[in-house]
Amino acid sequence: PGRSIEGVATASLYAAARQAGTPRSLDEIAAVCRVDKMEIARTYRYIVRELKLEIQPADPEQYVPRFASDLGLSDEAERRARQLLKNAKETGIHSGKSPVGLAAAAVYAASLLTNEKVTQNEVSEVANISEVTIRNRYKELLEAEDLGVFA
Repeated sequence: PGRSIEGVATASLYAAARQAGTPRSLDEIAAVCRVDKMEIARTYRYIVRELKLEIQPADPEQYVPRFASDLGLSDEAERRARQLLKNAKETGIHSGKSPVGLAAAAVYAASLLTNEKVTQNEVSEVANISEVTIRNRYKELLEAEDLGVFA
């Protein structure tokens, strides 16, 4: 009661995508439906609770192939982005951060490290997040990389 059919259907689709290991951000889902982001999130939490679903938090690495492909980056850049994210997990900086933001920053950093220049704006467009988020996560990823090298 109190929830729209479209809201429940959209939240169910979001949950199914996460369970299938092909997560989409709430922003991406909200962009293609007639339900606002807050209602999707609220209904998603309700569905997970009521159905006792065990859905793991989205892994930033799951977003990397799509972002790299959309930007036309090489396999080497994609591998480098995954390595940056692994280092971030090992040093614990990923905790509490948006997986989409971390993945976008890793892709941006990897593109620079492999001399495949893409702009923060291009990554921002593909990932649908702000350039400021990319800059902040980018710095954190490089710090984690330094800690990983010297640890």
